[in-house]
Amino acid sequence: MRDGFRMRAKRCGRCGTWLVLGFLLFLTAPAPAPEQAALRPMARIADVSVPTIGRTWPVGTRPTVLRGWEPPATVYGRGHRGVDLAAPAGTPVRAVAAGRVSFAGRVAGKAVVSVELTGTVLRTTYEPVTASVQKGDEVAAGEVVGVVEPTGSHCPTTCVHWGLLRGETYLDPLSLLPPWLLRRGPSRLLPVLGVPVPA
Repeated sequence: MRDGFRMRAKRCGRCGTWLVLGFLLFLTAPAPAPEQAALRPMARIADVSVPTIGRTWPVGTRPTVLRGWEPPATVYGRGHRGVDLAAPAGTPVRAVAAGRVSFAGRVAGKAVVSVELTGTVLRTTYEPVTASVQKGDEVAAGEVVGVVEPTGSHCPTTCVHWGLLRGETYLDPLSLLPPWLLRRGPSRLLPVLGVPVPA
């Protein structure tokens, strides 16, 4: 009986050694910083590559960005899930890329147009926009999908809130635009005083 007890003690001793070693490894592993842990779900969002298939701005030629994309730290956290572009009421709103209208109507009182982009799993949204298209319509890049409504915007002045989603995940809509569209126009040389301007 004593021999059996000794054998069991030896087995448990080996188990205990492995348990102690595992516990020590657990204690010495670096813990993620709290802010890194909170941002971890959004890090996956930021790593999502978006094809630069945009061929035009939704409004104007180079609109003022009143507020940029600010991804929230958590899924339900505060942030800005899109880009606000300055645009007077009545301004035509264009599809930035070719696609099919998946929604044109009101959501919580706001007029919204949503376009699924061709060849991707992405969709863009524009609000507040009075639609000139219907669900199911095919649109080309640059085609007008509606006009900016005078009310319903969350900006200090009238604007278009432009969003980009992959499934239920919000992404930065500016990532759709190629660099040449994001850059400002070419510099212009002004005449120098005293130097005649050629005819």
